[in-house]
Amino acid sequence: MSLAEAGALHHVGVVVPSLADAVPFYRDTLGYAVSPEHDVADQRVRVVLATRGDSRIELLQPTDATSGIARFLAERGRATMHHLCFEVDDLGATLGRLAASGVELIDRAPRRGVEGMVAFVHPRASGGVLVELLERS
Repeated sequence: MSLAEAGALHHVGVVVPSLADAVPFYRDTLGYAVSPEHDVADQRVRVVLATRGDSRIELLQPTDATSGIARFLAERGRATMHHLCFEVDDLGATLGRLAASGVELIDRAPRRGVEGMVAFVHPRASGGVLVELLERS
């Protein structure tokens, strides 16, 4: 099974130590519109979406020092790309097909994200890049 049915690249996720410090660059220097902050409690992150035309960057700040996002940031010591997100039409069916094909998943069931239901493909399945799949609400 491939992700050939995946839609467009929805966004690039970037982990930052501080949204307050990161937002001015995207807003003032690059001219992106920045959404209000969203808390995603189950993932222990605070998120803003920076958009300009069809381009989207998701800025993620850890809210708990023991979360996966916090560990990722600590290992790298600086803001860095975290994941690529692709849109899919039917996330549950896509996850089923991927699992049946032996693709290593982090999530076997969709979970709530900022703009819809999301699930993650393990980086070992994609050459080292974390891939998020999004079914928009």
